[in-house]
Amino acid sequence: MHLDQKVSLKTHHTFGMEVEARYFVEAKTHTEVLTLLNYRHMIHMPILFLGGGSNILFTRSFPGIVIKINSKGIELKEDYDDHVVVTAEAGENWDDFVQYCVDRGWAGIENLSLIPGKVGAAPIQNIGAYGVEVSDVIQSVQVIEIETGKQKRLTNAECQFGYRDSIFKNALKGKVIILNVTFKLQKVSDLPDDKVFGSYHFRLDYGDIRGELEQMAVTIPVISDVREAICQIRRRKLPDPAIAGNAGSFFKNPVIEKKLLISLQERFPAMPFYQQVPEKLVSSDLVKIPAAWLIEQCGWKGYRIHDAGVHPGQPLVLVNYGTATGTDILELANQIMDSVVQKFGIQLEPEVNVIS
Repeated sequence: MHLDQKVSLKTHHTFGMEVEARYFVEAKTHTEVLTLLNYRHMIHMPILFLGGGSNILFTRSFPGIVIKINSKGIELKEDYDDHVVVTAEAGENWDDFVQYCVDRGWAGIENLSLIPGKVGAAPIQNIGAYGVEVSDVIQSVQVIEIETGKQKRLTNAECQFGYRDSIFKNALKGKVIILNVTFKLQKVSDLPDDKVFGSYHFRLDYGDIRGELEQMAVTIPVISDVREAICQIRRRKLPDPAIAGNAGSFFKNPVIEKKLLISLQERFPAMPFYQQVPEKLVSSDLVKIPAAWLIEQCGWKGYRIHDAGVHPGQPLVLVNYGTATGTDILELANQIMDSVVQKFGIQLEPEVNVIS
C-alpha cells in the first residue's frame, strides 16, 4: 500500500468534481483493510471509505484520508442442479460481475445490468432496477467492524433490506466495511423455453423491456437477450459518466399512501403509480410514484444553469456538464425537492450520499 498526498478525486467518483483528498490509499485485500483500520487509531483526522464513487456527491475537498476498497475476486462457492452460490469481492465492478454471471447462465441480476459502482455498494443502497432489487438474490454480506477489526457475516434478514435501504445506511452506517457479498443465483438454459427456465421467470413487465426485445426481433429471450435489452434502454436514457458527470438516479421514487394517491389523481389524473411486489410491501395501502414524472411535471426536465443540470432524457439524473461544483448540484436538488413539495405535497428523498 502507498499513502499519497493531495490526490485528485475527479476520476474516483462519477460526478467528476474537481476535489482532492488530503491523503489517499487503496486497499486491495482483506488484510490491507485490517491494516488500515489499525492505522486509523494512530491518527486524528476523518476517514472516508470509497468504492466506485457512483453514489456520492462531494461539495468540497476531503480533509482526511480516503481509503478506496479495491479488492477483486469472484468465487463459486456451491453448485447445484438448479442454482449456484457465488461470492464477489467488494471491489469488483458491478456490471462486470453481472456480465460474468450472465455469461455462465446464472440468473437473478440481469435486470440490474449497467448500474455503475462496485459490488460492495450494492447491498448498502439495495440497488434496484426494472422490477428487481439486489436483496432478492443476496444470501449474505461479509463485513469488518471498523472499531474492533472483527469480521462477521450478516444474513439477508440481518441486512434489514428495504426500498433503497439497508442496515448499512442506518444502524451500521459508519461502523462496518463490506468485504464481499454472496449471492444465490438460478441456473438457466442456453435455449429458450417459453421464457421459463425450470422455476425461474425473467421479469420483463417493468419499463419497456418487452418493447425493446421486440425491437431486437427477439420473441423468446434468453438471459443474454434480457441483459442486452436493458443495456440498450439504459444507454439511451442515461448519460455516460465519462461524458457528463452524474451518479445515476439522484432521487428515490417516493412511496405514499393510496388515499393520498386518490386525492392527487383528482387534480392530476395522469399521475402514474406502481403497486410494489406484494412480499416487499410493508402495507398494501402503499404505492410507489415515479419521481421522474413528478420532477418533469414541475418543469425541470432538461433544465440547465451553467454546468449543473437535469438530464433531458431522464429527470431523475442530475448532471455535471463540466465545471459544476457539488454545491451547484446540491442547490439544484434542493430547488427540485422544494418544487415537488409545493406542487404535490410529496417530499423527495435523495439516493446520493453528500459529503459536505
